[in-house]
Amino acid sequence: MSTSSMEQATKRKPWPGESEDYAQARRKLLAEEIELQRRIDGVAEQRRKLPPGPAVEKDYRFKDVNGTEVGLADLFGDKQTLVTYFWMYGPERERPCPMCTNLLGPLDANANDLKQRVALAILGRSPVERQVAFARERGWHHLQFHQTVGDSYALDFGGLDPANGWEYPVMAVFQKSDDGVRLFWKGEMTGEMADAGKDPRGGPDFAPLWSALDLTPEGRGDKWYPRLEYY
Repeated sequence: MSTSSMEQATKRKPWPGESEDYAQARRKLLAEEIELQRRIDGVAEQRRKLPPGPAVEKDYRFKDVNGTEVGLADLFGDKQTLVTYFWMYGPERERPCPMCTNLLGPLDANANDLKQRVALAILGRSPVERQVAFARERGWHHLQFHQTVGDSYALDFGGLDPANGWEYPVMAVFQKSDDGVRLFWKGEMTGEMADAGKDPRGGPDFAPLWSALDLTPEGRGDKWYPRLEYY
């Protein structure tokens, strides 16, 4: 921990009635939080400085809500950056993945703001009408869903295991320029990379659920996961 973060943490104003033990522990934690924010900013800057990623050579096809078949480049609209999320809602699933659903809810709430800066597309293997029907059930109105035509996108980007048919979520960001479309960044954390006893996840967590639970004394736990419905 740097000296500067400790010095900044000493500027914390104590709460009435707090013990000295609490005050000391909270200052120490605050210094760690300052360091964490610096680390997050540093990782984001490192990500932005990535060299040009691999060119997307395949003509991946998607079907929009109007039934029109479009290519990956069409999903950019008038933007130069495209944020995509491939969710686990294949045609063989009766209901979509609860974890994907939990992530997409807050993303829908922020979609209009995001689309001022970047293009945003949600991709799935189920018919687009089925995806939209579920979105309406959840009260989502701002996400744009697309059906992957065939499974080449899901297979190439790790969203589908051909051996067993299992699906996996894929967050990928693309850039478009005069020389075509390139992959800028893709979430690449796998189970083999995760710490022992931890789910594979990058940092920081994209879903606010986990960040909110991390603020609580109970934490996120190691066995609880969100569900589609609670009774």
